[in-house]
Formats: sequence, structure tokens, C-alpha cells
Amino acid sequence: MSDGKLAQASVFTSLKGLVDGAAPRFRTASEYVEATLRAAILSGRLAGGLALRQEELAEIFGVSRMPVREALRQLEAQALVDFVPHRGAVVTEISADDAADNYAIRLALEPMALSLSIPHLAEPDFVLAADLIAEMDEEADPGRMGELNRRFHLSLYARAGRVKLLLLVEQQLAAADRYLRFHLAAKGREHMSQQDHRAMLKAAGERDVPAAVQVLEGHLRTAASTIAAFFASRG
Repeated sequence: MSDGKLAQASVFTSLKGLVDGAAPRFRTASEYVEATLRAAILSGRLAGGLALRQEELAEIFGVSRMPVREALRQLEAQALVDFVPHRGAVVTEISADDAADNYAIRLALEPMALSLSIPHLAEPDFVLAADLIAEMDEEADPGRMGELNRRFHLSLYARAGRVKLLLLVEQQLAAADRYLRFHLAAKGREHMSQQDHRAMLKAAGERDVPAAVQVLEGHLRTAASTIAAFFASRG
């Protein structure tokens, strides 16, 4: 059997039982394909790195390629699918070890950046942070949510006065974006921990460095344990 047929057989096998009878629950073909693929990816039925060819998915779901294309774009925004040159859409390769490393590095860097920054934050910084929280409250797009979360954290670290430290922090926040979007796809937007963001902003506004750092560390540890528990539940 050729590699292409092996891949198609793998996708058919992985989606078996999820596709049959699911379509009537959704308003559009795109929603049907997106929800079914999301469930298969989050459950681990579709392994990281597996190619998701549009023509094969269209055949599996009994739809045209257009709703498949739209569904894959929506899944990309949720960090569940990557578009790779010469391969097209593939299931995102994401691991418990990589997530744990990311949160460990963030726990080492971000409290330091926050503690150095708070004494130098000015009113425009607090206004920006509050505006970003308000935007996150209203935002439905997971991709945009990740960007707003990154900008919120950086708005409170911006006055740290350590260029290399902030560069490292920004790199890790960018890497964490896919875990945040993956987390939201798995758990829902109610797990965004906006209460932590508000508490951190309040403490920073009061120049209470220990309280702000305590909130931040708890925020990161909770996120790390949640994503670890998710991966453990998938085996």
C-alpha cells in the first residue's frame, strides 16, 4: 500500500465512529467537519504530525473541499492544526514535556520581569492592561485571544528595564500561545483565568510587588497543572 493510501487509511480509522451520524447536529458542513476533527485531535485519535489532506477529508465527510478548507483554518486558529510548506495541513505536534518546559521557563522569568517593572509602571500602562482585559472578555476568536493574552502580560513587564530578559520572556510567551489556544479548545474560554489577570493588575496598580508576583506564579502553576492533567487524561 502506498504512503498516501496508508495515510488515508489512518485518517479513516481514526475518524470511524465520530463521523457517522454527526452531521445533523451542526448548522453547516464546515462546523460539522471542524467539531469532528477537533474531537479527534483532542482525544488523540489523530496523532501529531498526521497530514490532513483536503480531498481525503472531503471524501470521508461526504462534503466538498470548501467546508474542509474553512474547518482546517479554524483549527489552525485553535493551535490544533499547522500548515506546513509542501505538506499542507498537519495535526499539531504538541507534548506534555514541551508544555512543562515552557511553563517552567516562564515561572523562572516572568515573576522577575514583573517585580522589576511594577515600580516603574505609569498610568498609560495600567490603562492599556485594563483595555486588554476588557478585549479578552469580549473576544471569541482563539487566535486573537492568544495575542491579547501575550500583550497583557507584556504590558505589565514592559518597564523592567532589562532588554535581554524581556526578549526571553516574549519568546516564551510566543511559544506558549499555542498551548493557551490548545487549552481553550480543550476546556473552553471560561478557563482563561481572567480573575488572575484582574488581580495581578490590581496588585500592580497598588505597587504591591509580592502580591502581584504571587498571583502570577499561581496563574502559571495552575495553567501548567491543567495542561499536564489534560495530557495525562489522554494517556
